[in-house]
Amino acid sequence: MSTYILGVDVGTTSVKAVLFETGSRSVAASHALPTTSDITDHSLIKAKEQETGRIIDTLNRCLGLLPRDKLQHVIRIGLSGQMHGVLFWKAKSGCDWSKRDFFTTTDTSQLITWQDGRCSSHFLSSLPKPDSHISVATGFGCATIFWYMRHRPEFLEDFTVAGTIQDYVVSMLCSLDGCVMTPQNAASWGFFNTSSNQWNIDILKGAGFPLHLLPQCVPSGGLAGQTCSDWHGIPAGTPVGAALGDFQSSVYSCMSAQTDAVLNISTSAQLTFAMPADFKPPDSPQPASSISYFPYFEDSYLAVAASLNGGNVLATFVEMLTSWMKELGAEMSDSCLYEKLIHSALNQETSDLRVSPTILGERHDPLCLGRVTNISTTNLSLGHLTRALCRGVLDNITSMMSAERLQQAGVRRIVGSGSAIARNEVLRQEVEKAFPQPVVYGQNADSAVGVAMVLCDLL
Repeated sequence: MSTYILGVDVGTTSVKAVLFETGSRSVAASHALPTTSDITDHSLIKAKEQETGRIIDTLNRCLGLLPRDKLQHVIRIGLSGQMHGVLFWKAKSGCDWSKRDFFTTTDTSQLITWQDGRCSSHFLSSLPKPDSHISVATGFGCATIFWYMRHRPEFLEDFTVAGTIQDYVVSMLCSLDGCVMTPQNAASWGFFNTSSNQWNIDILKGAGFPLHLLPQCVPSGGLAGQTCSDWHGIPAGTPVGAALGDFQSSVYSCMSAQTDAVLNISTSAQLTFAMPADFKPPDSPQPASSISYFPYFEDSYLAVAASLNGGNVLATFVEMLTSWMKELGAEMSDSCLYEKLIHSALNQETSDLRVSPTILGERHDPLCLGRVTNISTTNLSLGHLTRALCRGVLDNITSMMSAERLQQAGVRRIVGSGSAIARNEVLRQEVEKAFPQPVVYGQNADSAVGVAMVLCDLL
């Protein structure tokens, strides 16, 4: 009889659930639904929040669409989700299980996401220096808690527990009094030392931080507990993994060898490879470095070049052209225009036009914006511009982590994934030109599949 692992990813815009068959190591069923949970910000503090109740409602609808006969044979549950964000709840009353075999939210706050902008650079500079290799940015859990502590301390008094949205789901499933968190998510909050796997307790205490809100740290790939009740047909007593980061889970789903590098270009772009087992990150943050080190599994790290500029740049280019056309009295859908742009660039194999596409800046260089250079009368066609833009996206990510760096690290092939790579042949051609290593387009990076694979492999 087949057994399954349920993998769930609670993302920024959608929830995805997969049933991973343990024997064949393949996906037997999957569903994804948009959460449509964004809260409109009227506060002028650049808040970016989501309705927790809507996210959990979407999770319940998503699981309700999976085959119930298979859910009854789930032997483990794994969760991943959007990192950095923070959600507050009351111990023992964070959810309600009275509506049959699923829970709904009760005493919880809204989710303050990783995109939250309330912590200005001036505010961040007033915080103590962390004992960590990761610098603290706006949208990071600990920075958000510091903000509430200074601006709305009464808000924090209503709650006794905090965690990411995926940690909350794990806590509710297992009926935990507090919150357990893996180093993958803890590092994304800031003020966490990944070498000792401990919070910066003394530093935070000295700054008056509410220490009782810090989750208890457990190993990435370990268990958090067991389901306290039947859940959508999954029996009570089913082991639940401690929640993982969506980035690490997506990498795990498609990096099949230590010598692989994964290039993911969807909304943004990431290039990553696994560091050697004995690697230790620097003692303090390196804010000007384009490469970050994310905790992975069993005290290992991923070297990551995380660019803010990926498929969103191409989407902005398409939106710019459609708005120009509208002003000129001609109309075409974005998707139709996108196809025509790709077709024109496929007929233009090279271009001497140069596009630096960093219209959103980069975390390590926020003031470096986009530019177009080497413009001449012969390279102004749409084919030239689209080709140069696709090349620019690759030039930017390889300026952050060079092909030479990958070769020195022993990388033997590039695994390409992500929606922008999947739908854009010109981008695939530029990927293949950018790296001397062979490029394979394997299965797409998928956090829900990755977290299920982790529970299959590590437990």
